[in-house]
Amino acid sequence: MKQEQTHKSLKNIDSHGHVRGESIYVDDIAVQQGTLYGAVYDAPVAHGHLKHINVRKAKALPGVVAVFTAADVPGENQIGGIIPDEPLFADKEVHFWGQPIAFVVAQTEDIAREAAQLIEAEITPLPVITDPREAKEKGELIAPPRTFVLGDTATAWQACPHVYSGQASTNGQEHLYIETQGAYACPAENGNIKIHSSTQGPTAVQKTAARVLGLPMHAIEVDVTRLGGGFGGKEDQATPWAVMVALAVYHLKRPVKYILHRMDDMRMTGKRNPYTSDFKIGLDANLKIIAYEATFYQNAGAAADLSPAVLERTLFHCTNSYYVPNVTATAYSCRTNLPPNTAFRGFGGPQGMFVIEAAIAKAAQALGVPAADIQQKNLLQAGDSFPYGQKAENPEAVSSWSAATRKYALDHIAQQTNAFNAVNAHYKKGYALMPICFGISFTKTLMNQARALVHIYHDGSVGVSTGAVEMGQGVNTKMLQVAAQVFSIANERIKLETTNTTRVANTSPSAASATADLNGKALEIACRKLLERLKVVAAEELAIANVTDVTINNGWVHAKGQKTELDWNTLVLQAFLKRVSLSEVGHYATPRIHFDQSKEKGHPFAYHVYGTAITEVTVDCIRGTYEFDAVKIVHDFGASMNTIVDKGQIEGGLVQGIGWMTLEELEYNKQGKLLSNALSTYKVPDIYSVPKDIQVEFLAAEGSNLAIFKSKAVGEPPLMYGIGAYFAILNAVRAFNPQVTPAFDAPFTPEKVLTALYE
Repeated sequence: MKQEQTHKSLKNIDSHGHVRGESIYVDDIAVQQGTLYGAVYDAPVAHGHLKHINVRKAKALPGVVAVFTAADVPGENQIGGIIPDEPLFADKEVHFWGQPIAFVVAQTEDIAREAAQLIEAEITPLPVITDPREAKEKGELIAPPRTFVLGDTATAWQACPHVYSGQASTNGQEHLYIETQGAYACPAENGNIKIHSSTQGPTAVQKTAARVLGLPMHAIEVDVTRLGGGFGGKEDQATPWAVMVALAVYHLKRPVKYILHRMDDMRMTGKRNPYTSDFKIGLDANLKIIAYEATFYQNAGAAADLSPAVLERTLFHCTNSYYVPNVTATAYSCRTNLPPNTAFRGFGGPQGMFVIEAAIAKAAQALGVPAADIQQKNLLQAGDSFPYGQKAENPEAVSSWSAATRKYALDHIAQQTNAFNAVNAHYKKGYALMPICFGISFTKTLMNQARALVHIYHDGSVGVSTGAVEMGQGVNTKMLQVAAQVFSIANERIKLETTNTTRVANTSPSAASATADLNGKALEIACRKLLERLKVVAAEELAIANVTDVTINNGWVHAKGQKTELDWNTLVLQAFLKRVSLSEVGHYATPRIHFDQSKEKGHPFAYHVYGTAITEVTVDCIRGTYEFDAVKIVHDFGASMNTIVDKGQIEGGLVQGIGWMTLEELEYNKQGKLLSNALSTYKVPDIYSVPKDIQVEFLAAEGSNLAIFKSKAVGEPPLMYGIGAYFAILNAVRAFNPQVTPAFDAPFTPEKVLTALYE
C-alpha cells in the first residue's frame, strides 16, 4: 500500500532535467563532424503554376553544398498519409503560401538561410480560396461529405414547439509548441539512415521517408527522446522536415540538421482546422432537445493531412454530453489555399461541441431561461445512444454536473453574479457551465494497437521501450509507474528508453489521448509475462510447491504473504543463471471497438471521459476587456494513477482551450498570406490572462477496465472546458446589453466584446 501511494504521487520524472536545462531535445544532440545545415525556400504566393525554379545564385554562394527540389526525389515526391495529395516539394503547381519548393544544404545554418533567399521561382498566379464555404460551392472537397444520422429529424420538427437556427464559427489555433519543428539525420552503414525527429509519429516519419527515398522501412531508423510540446502539430507535420534531411543524407552521405525558426514554423505549418457551421435545434415544452441538425464546413487547407480524421471526430462529438433522439450531422472537408491544417488537442471534437453549445445558448436566450437549464435536462443517461450507434455505458455526465453544482455552490455563484451586476454599471459578471463527453480511442480501429519491449538486466535493473512519445504530458512517468507497480520494485530501478522504430516497430502516433492506455497495457502484458517466469524461479529456489503462493512486494519475494530472504536482485540473477529469458515483448489491441464507415455506425471508443466546469468572468464594459475570476471543475479521472500529472493536464488543457476561445486569432489575407505570423501579432494566454482561481475536483468514479489501471485518459478532454469561457463572456455582455444578438464567432476577442457591448 505504501509503494502504491508512492507511485500515485510520483512527480514527472523529466522535471528535474527540465528545470536544470539538462533535458535533451533534437537541437541539443551533439552533432557529428561534417554536419551540414538546411533551410527551405517556400512559396511566396498561395496558388499558381510553378513554371521555373532558378537556384543558380544559391548554389554559387560560398559554403552551399547542394539544393534539392522535386527533381532530386529518388522515390515518390509524396508525403500525404490518409490521402496521397501532398508533395514533399511543390512540382508544377503551388497550393499554399509557405509550401516548400527547395531545400538548401550548406556548411552553416546562416549560409543555408541566405542561400534560400537567393532562389527565384517563376509562378503564374491562380485564383486563391481561403473560405471553406466558397470551396464547397466550387466543389473543392478533400473527400466526399459524411453524415451521421440518429432517428429522423425530418419528422421530429413537428414535435418541437421551439425551433431555432443559426451559424457558429471557430477560428484555427497555432500549436506554438516551445520546441519548433526539426530533425537531424545521419548516415549509417549499408545505405541506412538514422533520423532524430521532433515527432509524435515516429513510424509515420519512417514510412514516409522510406517512400520518398524508395527504400524499405528497415533502412530508416527514427529515434525520439522527447518533444518540447506537440499538441497534435507534430503528429503528421513533423514528417516533411525529417524527410528533407533524410533526402539530403541519401544524396550527400553526410549528417544534415534542420531546425525551423519560429516565424518559418508558423508560416509553413498547418493549424487547428477553422470551421464555419450551420445549426438547427428543436426543443419541446419541457426543454428536452428533440431534434438537432448541423452542417460543418471544415477548412482543411491545401491538402488532406489529417483533416478527414479530424472531421470524423467532429461528427462523433457533435452532441457533446447530451442525448438527442433525432440527429442529422453532415460535414464537408473543404480544400482551400492555406497550409494543410491538422491535428490539435481535441482533434475536431471541440469544433463540434462549440456548435451545439451555441445552439443551446441561442435557444436559451429566445426562451428566456438559463442555458444551464437546457444543458442539465439533456445530459446523457446510461443506455442512451450516440449518433454513431454506441451506447453510453456508465456515463458520468449527470454525476459530474451534480457534483460540480453542489461542491461549488452554483446557486450562490448565481446570486453573487446577479447582486454584482445590479450595483455595477460598467463592470458585469457572467458565468457558464460546460459539460464535456469525449471518446477515447483512435477512430481508425487499426491504430488502436501498441507494443512494448522490456529487458531485465541481470543486476536487477530494468529497461523499458514503448511506442509512447514524451512531449510534456508525463507519459514516461506513467510508463515507469506501470513497470514499477507490476514488478513491485523501486522506481529508481527502471529506465525509460527513447522511442525508437528499431526497438518498437509499427507504432501509432502519440495522439488521441490513447498513448498511456495503449502503450501502458502493452507494457503491463510484457511485465506480467516476465513476472510469471520470475515467480517460477522463486518457487524453485524456495522449494514452494504452488507458484500462486509466490508474490513480489517492494523488491522482496513473499511466500503466502510472508517475506522471505530472497530479494529482487538475487531472484533476477538466479533466473539469468538458469538461462530463463529476461526479455519480453507485449502486444495490446483494444478489444470491442469497431466502426463501419459505410453505415456510420459502430462502437468506436473504448470508453468516454466526462466532466463539468463552471467558468466565472468579469467584463470591463468600457474597454471590452475581461478577467476570468475562476474556473471550477469536477472531472472524471476514473481511478487516477498519478494525480499530480493528471491535474497538470487539466490545468494546461483548460488554459489552452480558453486561449482558443478568447485570444488566439489567426489572420490570413485574401491572398492566403499569414498575417498573425509572430508572437507580436498572435496572442496566447499569459499569466495575466489565465483564471485567477482554478479548482479541480476528482469525481468519485470507478474508471474503465480498458484504461490503464482504470486511470482514464486526460490529455484532450480538459481543453473542451475552455469553451465555457466564450459563453461566460457572452452572459456578462448580455447583462450589459440584453439586446445583443451573438455572432457565435470564436475567439471572443476584446475587440469583438466591445462591438457586442454596444451593438
